Amino acid sequence: MTTVDPAPPPPMRLRELVFGAACAAAVRAAVRLGVPDALDDSPMTVDDLATAVKTQPHTLRRLLRALSCQGVFAENADGTFQHTDMSRLLREDDPHSLRYIALWCTEPWTWNVWPRLDEAVRTGGNVFEAVYDEEFFTYLNESAPESAHVFNRAMTTSSEQSARDVAKLLDLGDADSVVDIGGGQGHVLASLLEKHPHLHGTLLDLPGVVENADPRLRDGGALADRARIVAGDCREDVPVEADVYIIKNVLEWDDDSTRRVLAAIRRSARPHARVVVIENLVDDTPSMRFTTAMDLLLLLNVGGAKHTRQSMTDRLTDAGLVIGEIRPVNAYLHAFECTVPG
Repeated sequence: MTTVDPAPPPPMRLRELVFGAACAAAVRAAVRLGVPDALDDSPMTVDDLATAVKTQPHTLRRLLRALSCQGVFAENADGTFQHTDMSRLLREDDPHSLRYIALWCTEPWTWNVWPRLDEAVRTGGNVFEAVYDEEFFTYLNESAPESAHVFNRAMTTSSEQSARDVAKLLDLGDADSVVDIGGGQGHVLASLLEKHPHLHGTLLDLPGVVENADPRLRDGGALADRARIVAGDCREDVPVEADVYIIKNVLEWDDDSTRRVLAAIRRSARPHARVVVIENLVDDTPSMRFTTAMDLLLLLNVGGAKHTRQSMTDRLTDAGLVIGEIRPVNAYLHAFECTVPG
């Protein structure tokens, strides 16, 4: 039976760290093979699992053994395997599923850029374009449709799961209008409109994104009479005047793009409008290991960064916004409440 060592000594822990790619690859392989979905609530033998996912039993056992050491699946004394709280998160039907986020973080392009992290650290810029001869999002949308699909599903999952927390946190009872900038498919906006029946909202994102907007916001949807969908690049313009501007997990591009987005908001917003910036923070302790890893991946692919509380404060202040409260949304997101000066 596979067991987990809760506190390996430093030499072994370092060995585990440098083999981290094996763990990530094992999670990806299990998802792509369909193991989490094939494993029901009852324990299963490796032979039965192998038949269900069309693999060799002896190699599947090796994969499950490696994952069980990490707490992803559990091996019983009789040699059967069962789900753990972590492995259930890889199921397609789990309400808190991280299936597509796990796939996104292990997409094929990631394996080609991680070995060049030293170069990115040395130069301060992305290495993606040197590897692929294309800007990241151009490559994603034009040259890697499968990866783009995974990205979109991962962002949808993340947005759906955090939308309820954002809506619970924000009191928009005194506002008449809200715009979700770079809001993806509009899950945050839809949650806010559902919470506040008087509110009107606008979703702003790139054309290829908003064409797949939440059905609740589109013509014939339950919220369509209070929703407007605008296609555009928020780095160029935010052509909406509203009482509240929400911008979530967008200000992690390069500094120039961040400045341009905030400047576009300032041009559109009337005095005293609220601007709510929602971001992961690298000094947000509960999620620090994940967020710092994402910070490095952003450096590699777009030259961007996750922010500390101070670096986010500096950028918002430089944009001329007045910062009020900084509040946790959940264990991994913070909301910066800002206003446009009068």
